[in-house]
Amino acid sequence: MLAVRAVMYTPKVHSTPDKLDKEISLLCDRLGRTVDLMLQTGRGNGDNSSPGTSSTGAELLIVDEADRLKTARLEQLRDHHDRTGIGVILIGMPGIEKRLARYPQLYSRVGFIHHYKPLSADEQAHVLDRKWPHLGFGASDDFAMTEAIAAITRITSGNFRLITRLVDQIERVLEINQLSTVTKEVVEAARENLIIGVM
Repeated sequence: MLAVRAVMYTPKVHSTPDKLDKEISLLCDRLGRTVDLMLQTGRGNGDNSSPGTSSTGAELLIVDEADRLKTARLEQLRDHHDRTGIGVILIGMPGIEKRLARYPQLYSRVGFIHHYKPLSADEQAHVLDRKWPHLGFGASDDFAMTEAIAAITRITSGNFRLITRLVDQIERVLEINQLSTVTKEVVEAARENLIIGVM
């Protein structure tokens, strides 16, 4: 938290520009107060800053589902960036850059656009092992685990959002059935609880 100083925000479908600004400001203020508290705790109570103010707030705002944002809300984000200097990352579906390009005052602030491709099987195995180590995906020498990873790869086609949703369901299936090992059957049971299209 001390090193990253980033907040993640997912806009609601029908939020107004004012509400968006208030929600983002609240997230940034909370992070700032938390960082200040951590710094004060680390060096004792010798700091004289008042408890409600923050000098070490967020430096990066990550906005997921940015394609939900209409022009007025994108303008509000631009205004927030201009007032605070906070860096902004917009994550959205393909095509969001075309919407931004229609508004030069917004598009002129875009540093770069990156299109994420589906993860390869090796990348998926790496992500599964690193993000969910408690599930034991790193034990790829185990035949059952190798089968489970292959099933996840087939079901999600490398889509990170689907991987996250599927693993959430895998954890749920393990918990409900009091299991400790991820198998192909567990993955298939988890898949049945998701609406992810025809496979």
